[in-house]
Formats: sequence, structure tokens, C-alpha cells
Amino acid sequence: MTIPLLSYSPTSQNQRVAGYEIFGDEQPRLYNTETLSTPAQMDNLILAAYRQIFNEQQMLECNRQKVLESQLRLGQITVRDFIRGLLLSESFMTRNYQPNNNYRFVEMCVKRVLGRKVYSEREKMAWSIVVATKGLRGFVDDLLKSEEYFRNFGDNIVPYQRRRILPSQTLGELPFARMPRYGADYRTQLETIGYFLPLKPIYRWAWQQPPYPAWVRWTGKVITLTGAGLLGIGVIAIALAAWEIISL
Repeated sequence: MTIPLLSYSPTSQNQRVAGYEIFGDEQPRLYNTETLSTPAQMDNLILAAYRQIFNEQQMLECNRQKVLESQLRLGQITVRDFIRGLLLSESFMTRNYQPNNNYRFVEMCVKRVLGRKVYSEREKMAWSIVVATKGLRGFVDDLLKSEEYFRNFGDNIVPYQRRRILPSQTLGELPFARMPRYGADYRTQLETIGYFLPLKPIYRWAWQQPPYPAWVRWTGKVITLTGAGLLGIGVIAIALAAWEIISL
């Protein structure tokens, strides 16, 4: 039996506040297939979709889904279908779904698909239950067919981060692209299997490795004092030459 989506109460966030400010650099740029007039604009729309779903960190040639791109260019699928294909692609599953637990994955997808943060821990739990019971495909379908998605993006608009700033704020929210693709728990797992080990210096001779022998320390002191003495003599000579006492 399918478990219904757990109810949660929306909180007041930026994306739920109507905007009246003049359009500027901080405002989101809309990519809509209904307003395209040149092939270059379609290229920009596709890049915007990749940037939204995969983030800047994963804008790699190997992540491209060329069959989906071709279908979108020919009008065989909508932008919403293209987004769905990216979310269900092997690249997205490998780089984003597998390294994360359900809670973090839900937080990531709500940001990238619905264009906002999760309202609360209860919402995060609600969508996590959907992931656990319906799997990735069912979770993606529920997000893309939700009333919130259709109300803001419909079939033809690339999702974007909604309402980053408010007129009463001097600084807006950080772009969602700043969120790393995996959390600290996955990094800990990588460390346990040998990743991110500290680099150890390679010593060619035994006397190079601390604790240093007495003769090495003594030699170091002699070199340091000799260098300091020569430097002091040079400074004095330059000063005397500047006062025309001696000539260099």
C-alpha cells in the first residue's frame, strides 16, 4: 500500500513573498521554450537545465544526455520531461543519489526542482518517506507533478531559485549551487577506505627526519648566524654608501 505524503505546514520564506522590485542581476533569469527564437537560445536553455540539476560542480561532458537534448530540440518532449530525464539519468544517480542519505537527497532535490529550501524537518521527513517507499522514480514523478511545480514552472520553464532577495534585506540567500553534492557522512566513508589521507613527506636520508641529530641542529645554527651577519653587513654598507661615507 502506498503511504500518502505526510502533511507539513509551509513557513514564510522568500519564494512565497510577492516581488515588486525592478528586475536586476539578483533576479532569476527565465528560460522558456515558448519564447525561444534562435537555436542559440535553445542551447542556453539546455545549459541552464544542466546547471540547475547538476550544479556548476558537475557541468561535465560525460553528464550530457544527448538523446534527451535532441528530443527537446525537436519538440518531442517538454522541459519538464527533460528535467525528469536528467534526474533519472545514471550520471545523476551516481553523483547525487548514491552518495547521500534520503534526508540530504530530498533537501537537494527540493532546492533544484522546486527552487526553494525545505520548509521544515517535517517536510524533509515526508519526502524521505516517499523516496523510501516509491524509490527514486516515484519521488521524481511526485515532485514534477506537484501543484507547486506546475504553478511556478509549468511544462516549459526551467526551474530556478525563486526569490533570492527581499527589498528589506541587504544581502540575499546564497545560491543553491553552493551546496556540495554530498555531506560529511559520505566524506567520512571515503576517508575510511583510503581517500583524503594526509600527505607524508618522503625523506631521502635518515638525518632529514625529526628529531634531528645534534650536528644537524648545530650546522643549522651556524648557517643562520652566518647569513644574519652577512645581511647585517650588507645593510650597514648600503646605509654608509647612502650617506656618502663609503662608495660601493
